[in-house]
Amino acid sequence: MPLNIPKPYQPSPEDVPNIIAPAGIEAQASYLKIGDYFAKTFFVFTYPRYIATGWFSPIINLAEMMDVSIHVHPMDTALALRNLRKKVAQIESEMAEKEEKGIVRDPMLETAYRDIENLRDTLQQAQEKLFQVGVYLTIYGPTLEDLGKLEHKIESMMEAKLVYIKPSLFRQREGFQSVLPLGEDLLGISTPLNSGPASSLFPFVSPDLTSDRGILYGVNLHNNSLIIFDRFSLENGNVVVFAKAGAGKSYATKLEILRSIMMGTDIIIIDPENEYQNLANAVGGSYFKISLASTNHVNPFDIPLIPEGEEPADVFKSHILNLTGLMKLMLGEITPEEDALLDRVITETYASRDITAENFSGITELRPPLLEDLQTILQNTEGGRGLAQRLDKFTHGSYAGFTNAPTNVDVGNRLIVFSIRDLEEELRPIAMYIVLNFIWNLVRSKLKRRLLIIDEAWWMMKYKDSASFLFGLVKRCRKYYLGITTITQDVEDFLRSEYGRPIITNSSLQLLMKQSPTSIEAVAQAFNLTDGEKLLLLEAGVGEGLLFVGLKHAALKVIASYTEDQIITTNPEQMLELKGLARKSEPKSE
Repeated sequence: MPLNIPKPYQPSPEDVPNIIAPAGIEAQASYLKIGDYFAKTFFVFTYPRYIATGWFSPIINLAEMMDVSIHVHPMDTALALRNLRKKVAQIESEMAEKEEKGIVRDPMLETAYRDIENLRDTLQQAQEKLFQVGVYLTIYGPTLEDLGKLEHKIESMMEAKLVYIKPSLFRQREGFQSVLPLGEDLLGISTPLNSGPASSLFPFVSPDLTSDRGILYGVNLHNNSLIIFDRFSLENGNVVVFAKAGAGKSYATKLEILRSIMMGTDIIIIDPENEYQNLANAVGGSYFKISLASTNHVNPFDIPLIPEGEEPADVFKSHILNLTGLMKLMLGEITPEEDALLDRVITETYASRDITAENFSGITELRPPLLEDLQTILQNTEGGRGLAQRLDKFTHGSYAGFTNAPTNVDVGNRLIVFSIRDLEEELRPIAMYIVLNFIWNLVRSKLKRRLLIIDEAWWMMKYKDSASFLFGLVKRCRKYYLGITTITQDVEDFLRSEYGRPIITNSSLQLLMKQSPTSIEAVAQAFNLTDGEKLLLLEAGVGEGLLFVGLKHAALKVIASYTEDQIITTNPEQMLELKGLARKSEPKSE
């Protein structure tokens, strides 16, 4: 007896509708229930006399669950001209009749007469064509209450432009089918429009930030397209990120870092809150703690390497100027005479090691001086003893281990993180300055695709010399294939600095996430935001915001995969859960 073995399943084209179609549709007079969502379809039935170009873009770009369908049916020009001729004759007859009876003229009739005559002229000369245009909108909501709120919002927006819509009562099913991408106009409710007004409905007005190369930044909330681009394809690779605490700015940045590493980009990070340690551990990066008791040190007097194509003397003098800026940051307020003295003494400190502008060649075998060498020369220079005493806390006092030791960090990794969390608050700007100067010398020494992430950059913006140094990096980094990401939550401090706005204007990409009501006006003024964009930033959820790429603006939602989320999350509750799981997975000792 043969075995009745069932045949393996073979998919067929008939299965596609069963997969994509909902389990059922409940049709009511004014809405449909499709699965777990309610849907309601509207049609446009009245337009104003004049329609401005782009009037439909606020509806297209509305960040709501909505489908829009525009059905354009060309009309026969000869038939349209005959109908218009009859209409003109009808209006002329009505106007003549009123004139005979002595009735005061009707401006509406006269306006209609002129409009029809103008339309006849343009149609006769083939300057315009006539179309029957049907515009249908279907909105969705998880509840009828949400559906009503969205309906009121869209009606208000349309009526503000003198465009009126109505729900397709008792024809919701036909309306829903007309909106589906099937090309079927089952409602058949249209308005005759000539070429100009019809073109104002052009739907592709939302910014499209999708390119063939680059990394995924998130989802465009305007049209649900993916935002993919390469920041180095812009005028420069610089980014500024502004958001209040907890809005997701570090999360978005870490996601960009993780995806950029996979694309072959080297990353250098200045981390003020130990937020990047898990990321560094996950990808095998180097993590250096810069603190008073740390074993990791960066000597600000390190001899800079000479970039290809640059004069050694110019590199040396530029390094001296950077060190002078650092000394002013350490010493606080100084007089112009002391400023000139510092410049001369720093040069003499290098000369004591046989390093001068004339013989400078970037030889790294020579032992660079330390801060205590500068202090010694200051003490033996007329007018320098007071400055030497003020430097004592950085050479022999409580800050000595931080600023007065040879460099011992290895920078040969693709991801390098400098953590300054354990430093005193007054030392953070100094640490950022030293590390940035060290990184700048590293970047200039070898041309390579790199990103520099400066978190909580407002620490540097509080002081003129450190803000000036950061602006110099932002302005010059492009030719060294470096992109700088400047992140801050204290927007007002950043913008208050004379270098804050120039840093923004020298950044081709800006990411604005949720803002507080107290800072929104400053942000709106700096970025020339519309009222709608201001409202979006005030009400944005975690990971949502506005992305500015040149002249394009797009509402962005940052989305990470499960694995990415486990690596980059900073949510305390989530991190405690991860630590608990890690402890459970550890083998128990017997």
